Amino acid sequence: MYLSTVKSGTATSAPPTDGRKGLRGRFAAVSANVFALGAVSLVTDVSSEMVTAVLPLYLVLGLQLSPLAYGAIDGVYTGATALLRLVGGYVADRMHRRKLVAGLGYGMSALAKLGLLAAGRSAGAIGLVIAADRAGKGLRTAPRDALITLSTPPHALGRAFGVHRTMDSIGAFLGPLVALGVLAAAAQSYDAVFVTSFCVAAIGVLLLALFVRDHRGTLPARPGATPVRLRDAATLLADAPVRRLVLAACLLGLATIGDGFLYLMLQRREEVSTVWFPLLAAGTSLGYLLVATPMGILADRIGRLPVLLGGYTALAVTYLLVFGPFGGWPLLVLTLGLYGVFYAATDGVLMALAGPVLPERLRTTGIALIQTGQALAYLVSSVLFGLAWTLWGAQAASRVAAAAVVVAIGVTVLLLRTRPTQPAVPTQPAEPTR
Repeated sequence: MYLSTVKSGTATSAPPTDGRKGLRGRFAAVSANVFALGAVSLVTDVSSEMVTAVLPLYLVLGLQLSPLAYGAIDGVYTGATALLRLVGGYVADRMHRRKLVAGLGYGMSALAKLGLLAAGRSAGAIGLVIAADRAGKGLRTAPRDALITLSTPPHALGRAFGVHRTMDSIGAFLGPLVALGVLAAAAQSYDAVFVTSFCVAAIGVLLLALFVRDHRGTLPARPGATPVRLRDAATLLADAPVRRLVLAACLLGLATIGDGFLYLMLQRREEVSTVWFPLLAAGTSLGYLLVATPMGILADRIGRLPVLLGGYTALAVTYLLVFGPFGGWPLLVLTLGLYGVFYAATDGVLMALAGPVLPERLRTTGIALIQTGQALAYLVSSVLFGLAWTLWGAQAASRVAAAAVVVAIGVTVLLLRTRPTQPAVPTQPAEPTR
């Protein structure tokens, strides 16, 4: 299938044929497996956001790292594990064990929380622990998203990812609040936060083991099925639609700066107290969870590409607003709200856009390829933005970032608005297995 089949009209906007109306009919195509994966992500994000919401403040203000050093650390810890996504994606496709590989990733991230207990104030040790956590995220993300695409009919991929990302962002919203509650109850003890974070993450692993079902419809033992080989995975980029999608994802990733930079700019301009700093991330998550599902439904109706580009337009406006003409609570509400809209319109929608383009037997590998490209681009963008902030100041750097987003949107339009070369062939999701 081709990118043109997932634009407005045709397969992506095809309505359900069962005639059901209202909320129940709207979500009828979202399977129980998607809700189970959403529950796992919700619990896991409560755990991870408890820790990550305070890290930018801790590294820059606590350890006195420069913006350039923070950008390098933030980018390297994300980008250095990017290749692991490809390994995880290929292994999941090769073994037909997407649930197992995702479970290993969730388990690795859970154990990393305990490592923070021993890291203390050592920036190097903290970096290693974060790297282990990111490695776990790298392993689990592609198999999880592949399971969503394989559990959902093509016409409903937008709303399926919307529902999943809504549940995921509920966890991201609750995480900083839980961390604040634990700190208040434990006399500002970060060890208590780390232990609580590990316990919550362990619950997420248990939910995955008990309630998520794997999809093994192309097992090698079945007639006509052949095991996935490295050569098969390497041929993915030979397909023009896949290649254009990966390139677009990399360009958009290159124009995106890290969350921590945005929150640090807001904190400095509005002089937000360090006590309330974690709530900036919670504000973004609140905007995300409120509109993630509506954005998914909108993407199924009008096309995923327009919604994706609309999200990046919101990102460019967000960067301009940080040093815009007004401040105070209107700035915080509008900026964090638009930032949440950006995530809601791009995160799951990009995966929904990619799903029909990728062959089922290489679905996890293809998704991992896109996510790896984004992560490596993010590594470069973090270092460049940190350098720009150091050389020119935060205001000039944010305006350059906004201009970069506009350029990336224009190039993405040229890359993805192609004429159809082959009609869409709707497929039904394979039967799940334990």
